[in-house]
Amino acid sequence: MPTLQAVAEDRKTRWQRVTVKSWYGEGERVVEAASATCVWYHRGLTPVPIRWVLVRDPAGKFSTQALLSTRLGAEPAEVLGWFVKRWQMEVTFEEARAHLGVETQRQWSDKAIARTTPCLLGLYSLTTLLAARLLAAQSLPVRREAWYAKQGATFSDTIAFVRRCLWSHQHFQMSAMKADMIKVPRALTGAPDRDTLLCSVNG
Repeated sequence: MPTLQAVAEDRKTRWQRVTVKSWYGEGERVVEAASATCVWYHRGLTPVPIRWVLVRDPAGKFSTQALLSTRLGAEPAEVLGWFVKRWQMEVTFEEARAHLGVETQRQWSDKAIARTTPCLLGLYSLTTLLAARLLAAQSLPVRREAWYAKQGATFSDTIAFVRRCLWSHQHFQMSAMKADMIKVPRALTGAPDRDTLLCSVNG
């Protein structure tokens, strides 16, 4: 069969309009797609049946791209939806690496790495959930710099928002001048008193 570039340039190729939801923060986006199945083959490797999807923009804002999937029964709209969702996953791992230290742990044991990475990703989710709870009472402040104006909040703003709330909490205030401590008698704890210890030491 011809190459995918030749298929994209062929005037006989049949294109169908597909509506993709959540197109990189723009909401719904209408694109044109052409799809079929074939066998992907490379010298020295086992042939693999795949579904290819060519996608082009009627407005001409991005170049025509080719997407490949091993799910032969997938519709072009499904493949495009999976392709768009990958951006959220990439951003999640990038932010978790930059702010929580994923993949930067100084550990030599595979088991330690296997334990730490899920915990850090869980911390990412916990931070997001805490911020969502706090947003019910106040808005999320977006930190800006003179040379960089952000359109919306990022994970760095979210984690700073959660930290500010935790640091201002009562449990993180400074200790009082007088210690609120009550000495418990040894009789209540079952521990021997001072005279008993001296007698046992002196025989």
